[in-house]
Amino acid sequence: MANPKSSNHSKRYTVCVALTGASGMPYALRLIECLAQAGVRQFVLTSQAAQVVLKQELPALEIPARAGEFQTWLQQRFAITEDDLYVFGREEWFAPVASGSNPADAMVVCPCSMGSLAAIAHGMSDNLIERAADVMLKEQRKLILVPREMPFSVIHLENMLTLARQGVVIMPPSPGFYHHPASVEDMVDFVVARVLDHLQVEHRIIQRWGDDRTGA
Repeated sequence: MANPKSSNHSKRYTVCVALTGASGMPYALRLIECLAQAGVRQFVLTSQAAQVVLKQELPALEIPARAGEFQTWLQQRFAITEDDLYVFGREEWFAPVASGSNPADAMVVCPCSMGSLAAIAHGMSDNLIERAADVMLKEQRKLILVPREMPFSVIHLENMLTLARQGVVIMPPSPGFYHHPASVEDMVDFVVARVLDHLQVEHRIIQRWGDDRTGA
């Protein structure tokens, strides 16, 4: 796997995208694709549970489980150059995002399991995803969680409230229907567009509310 140490990376806008073991992998892959199209450098973190869900939800894609192979697969599928995307496994503690001396500009946990959300809310750092999120909090960087569960228990809601009070953006993947989605892809894009908005990454993957009346 390539090592992201080149000095010309230091000023690149970088987003850490973490995949945990919740349902919703199409959101994650579409987000990675859109960030790549926008020229954003990415650190992608995966857990073993995420790899299980990827194979369950997207079997036709034959996504490899090993971090290095997954990195190559993403780079080839979305035409991403080697220096623009790195994939790290859950125990790769020398990844840049593990330290407050080299944090990403923002982090998105998508999809976010309730276990990961609870660990982040209570300051656990038992794997790289949890540690990277802890770094975001202590360094006061943008952290977005896309929790996929239904219904939410009181414990889930209390954990989300704890994080929201720390400035974390809690964004359940709840697509709207006022744009008249014609496919699952349209519904995925609605959610990904809102994540991109909060990352302040420009996109044109959905029509914005009122644009049909203003000609925007």
